[in-house]
Amino acid sequence: MIDELTPLHPNHRILMIVQGAIVGLPLLIGGIVLEITGKLPTGLAIVPAAIVALWLMGFAPLRRYRHKGYRLAQDRLRVVKGWLFHSDTVVPFGRVQHIDVLRSPLQRPFDLATLVLHTAGTHNSSVQLPGLLYDDAQAMRETIRAFITRETTGVLDDFTPEDLPGA
Repeated sequence: MIDELTPLHPNHRILMIVQGAIVGLPLLIGGIVLEITGKLPTGLAIVPAAIVALWLMGFAPLRRYRHKGYRLAQDRLRVVKGWLFHSDTVVPFGRVQHIDVLRSPLQRPFDLATLVLHTAGTHNSSVQLPGLLYDDAQAMRETIRAFITRETTGVLDDFTPEDLPGA
């Protein structure tokens, strides 16, 4: 199942490691400070802090990256993510109301973006696909927009005022 998916850009893996470091390094520094001050028994602060930091900066981002992917079909987008909590979402382009390409301050140095598809409804009404190169996200947005325009134009071309109720 995961073999047929397109993997996210490798820069996304690096970004997830950086995000883990933003949380893990202060935790590790706190453990070192507690160890140096001697307020706790030896190893009581630094060992758990080191384990959690290693998890956040190493194991978790790499594993999360391997379990993410997408498949862009002619009329739908499939987004798969999660190794602990698995999610497999299919968005038919006909349900898309609008499309955003977002870039966070951390994504910009890696030339990454997140494609967001907003659909009708309230529950899970938007699907996010992070880890795309900015240009690829823009191209996917235009591909989806062109499909929606083509479908909408085709419907409107066949529409006549007689099609209205009560006409």
